Amino acid sequence: MIPTVVWGTGNVGRLAIRAVEAHPALRLAGVIVHHPGKVGRDAGRLCGLDRDTGVTATDDIAAVLAARPRAVVYAATGDTRPDAALADVTRAIRAGAVVVTPALYPLYDHRNAPPEFRDPVTAAIAEGGGSLFASGVDPGWGNDVLPVLLSGLGTAVDAIRCQEIFDYSTYDQPDSVRDLVGMGRPMDHQPMMLLPSVPTMVWGGQIRMMARALGVELDAIRETVERRPLEETVATRSMGVFEAGTQGAVRFEVQGVVAGEPRLVIEHVTRIHPSCAPDWPLPPGGGDGAHRVVIEGRPRIEVTVEAEDDGENRSAGGNATAVGRLVGAIDWLADAEPGLYDALDVPLRPAVGRLGRKRA
Repeated sequence: MIPTVVWGTGNVGRLAIRAVEAHPALRLAGVIVHHPGKVGRDAGRLCGLDRDTGVTATDDIAAVLAARPRAVVYAATGDTRPDAALADVTRAIRAGAVVVTPALYPLYDHRNAPPEFRDPVTAAIAEGGGSLFASGVDPGWGNDVLPVLLSGLGTAVDAIRCQEIFDYSTYDQPDSVRDLVGMGRPMDHQPMMLLPSVPTMVWGGQIRMMARALGVELDAIRETVERRPLEETVATRSMGVFEAGTQGAVRFEVQGVVAGEPRLVIEHVTRIHPSCAPDWPLPPGGGDGAHRVVIEGRPRIEVTVEAEDDGENRSAGGNATAVGRLVGAIDWLADAEPGLYDALDVPLRPAVGRLGRKRA
């Protein structure tokens, strides 16, 4: 059993605790929290299990890492605190841990990561002997291993399009939705996520990994962005009110150009309410959101993934698949040499030992 620590108990961390508890090769060895009100509480209660795990949450990071856990699931946010997240992750690597995390977008494609992100990690690996695998859903398996796998079913491939189509009112992270993406902000406000070059910073690595897997050279990576205002004020179940005239929908593409044509495309269609931009693509099966991969070629292949968790919530379902990818990689990483890994290095494997297993 691999002693595994979960660092953070928010939207991702709660799911990570459940995933570690359910994995036959892992043992929950610690939970790190930042909110004083969570200190001393059992991990099972923090993540919604109907039982105690015997592991209580602590904010004593030094004590947890001093116990030399073999693995750490770093689930604290990196969207608004990338420098702090990087410092936390390298601290765990220096303690000898295999670290898996969705928090550090620049390191999803570590071969092309900026030196200010990559160098501290490689130094920590050399010092402590740990490893790092950063991935998620989108960016993540929705635009790396899934499209690459599906491309192998085709005789000829003309283009690959990866889509995330979501109602963001189901995404329980108001700061990200309102501030980073700009939902509910005036149309003359420039959200950070939509600044020129930022989509490429986040999703460009996925384009490069697909190109590497397919053996093609990229001419360039391009971005397109469209925004739509709400035509009327709407009230959402979990995010409050969004006023008419403010941003209600965003559609952008990150395009990998091959031989002069956009052949590898990652597209996001994001709304705060279904009434906004009804002419834009909708989830193929209805509902609040889906991830879709379309392989244009012969044959034309289209696959849609709809995941649900926490009471049929598809945002939670998406987070759960990201957690499944990361936690499921821990035992492989623990057997591998210390290093910095990406999604093309780490296999997506069957759920060995989990079929029919009692849920955590």
